[in-house]
Amino acid sequence: MTIQFSTKIFPQVDLHNVKTLKSGLKTLLAQATDCLVLAYSKTDLDGIAGAKAAKTKSGLLAELDQFLSGAVSHAHVLGDLGSAQASICTLRADKSWAANAVKAKRVLLICLGDLHQASETSLYAYSKVARAGLKALSGSSIENAIWFAPSFKHSKSKNAIAQEVRLTIQYAGDQAYRFGVRQPAMKFKAKDKADTFKHLIFAGNDACAKDLKLAVDQGSAMVEGMNLAKDLGNLPPNICTPTYLGKTALGLAKKAGLKVEVLGLKQIQALGMGSFLSVAQGSETPPQFIVMRHQGGKTGEAPIVLVGKGITFDTGGISLKPGEAMDEMKYDMCGAASVIGTMYSTGLMKLKKNVIGVIPTCENMPSGKATRPGDIVKSMSGQTIEILNTDAEGRLILCDALTYVERFKPKAVIDIATLTGACVIALGHVHSGLFSDDEELVRGITKAGQDSLDTVWRLPLDAAYHEQLKSNFADVANIGGRPAGSVTAACFLSRFTEKYKWAHLDIAGTAWKSGAAKGSTGRPVPLLVNFLLEQK
Repeated sequence: MTIQFSTKIFPQVDLHNVKTLKSGLKTLLAQATDCLVLAYSKTDLDGIAGAKAAKTKSGLLAELDQFLSGAVSHAHVLGDLGSAQASICTLRADKSWAANAVKAKRVLLICLGDLHQASETSLYAYSKVARAGLKALSGSSIENAIWFAPSFKHSKSKNAIAQEVRLTIQYAGDQAYRFGVRQPAMKFKAKDKADTFKHLIFAGNDACAKDLKLAVDQGSAMVEGMNLAKDLGNLPPNICTPTYLGKTALGLAKKAGLKVEVLGLKQIQALGMGSFLSVAQGSETPPQFIVMRHQGGKTGEAPIVLVGKGITFDTGGISLKPGEAMDEMKYDMCGAASVIGTMYSTGLMKLKKNVIGVIPTCENMPSGKATRPGDIVKSMSGQTIEILNTDAEGRLILCDALTYVERFKPKAVIDIATLTGACVIALGHVHSGLFSDDEELVRGITKAGQDSLDTVWRLPLDAAYHEQLKSNFADVANIGGRPAGSVTAACFLSRFTEKYKWAHLDIAGTAWKSGAAKGSTGRPVPLLVNFLLEQK
């Protein structure tokens, strides 16, 4: 299913102002909605629970109790109204509400916790609150809800509401995602039970109207990009081939205002991409080299370039992988999927920046034509590479793409790749690995990860690790042995990025989930979108 996001502004509604609290609640409760979602703090709870006499009760919950004919205080007596962060309580309308002109069918109350404690005012703390609220909205008969964003504001930060709204949309989109909805001709299983919840309305006031509308537009575009990235990752490899990725990118040209070019085998050969072609030559499916341009900035303005690894299926080649879980190697193109998804989001947002997405894509297959361990190939840069292991193929296609992007004279280049199992061993499935020697770029990517909770962890690129990549027969070997495998992979790529600012994201541990929850995560689209939004 898909979910719709929109905004509604109530100019005079301010629930934090004692003078306007009552009138603000009256306005919100008068809205015809399946559910009105409000947040309260421990202080609000104390206001209704701390005094025996009703006359002395005060605050949000106390005023709300008057409108709802004592439903709030009754819920508190029953123990349904908690003080712990992310506690939820759903109040359902009865006949008594109509006397106070209440049209909301439900009121969902979510506790923010004790906002005097710094630990409960972080974006991570808010994420728990948002997830709890969205879970309560899902799986019932609720079709639409009004989420009053200012009541959730955790901090005094200027960007607090925008960050929280984007994160809420991100989680709502993730919760609503169903594989196959956007590919009606590809129903590989019985239709998943659809959630009835379809429309989330973010309400605000004059103070946050501009930020709220922009955040909803940005968040909605980001979710579309995440959904596309997930779909591409989840599609079976007999469908999602390099050709399919090329056609998908071309299909976004009109839809998102992108300029798209797809280079075929002969054009790739003409460019001298010997390293890329060495990976592709074992497959009957031809490689593709995709270039996507969003030209939203000034003419001549240096672009930010995103490069995504697009191995649509990775057998390991002649260095064949074990059979166990090899089916998950369809996810080896999630770097490419994230770039295509991010470019889609960028176009939908009409971002006023120049952004280019570059995707080398092919299969890595064993055959009589496949590259052998011990072969030496020449990259587009002119550097020769001794291939010691054909399963270290991602770096072989990326290095030529990283040389290709020099022509754009980029402001910065970020490559995204499910590159190494070693990164999974190092970081698990929490953080993506970040490699860069450019401190400004590291700070920007790290902040974008924190703002989206699509986090990264920096790993080293010390010169000493390059020693492991020495070859007796070529300029460089494609592997450096088992020690620090993710680091030496990044070191290999760095040899092709000396003419611009560069960062590498290893998403092998974060791009998809295994087991019962098997599926693409859409990461790091949220990180990349947030990074682009913050660029000056």
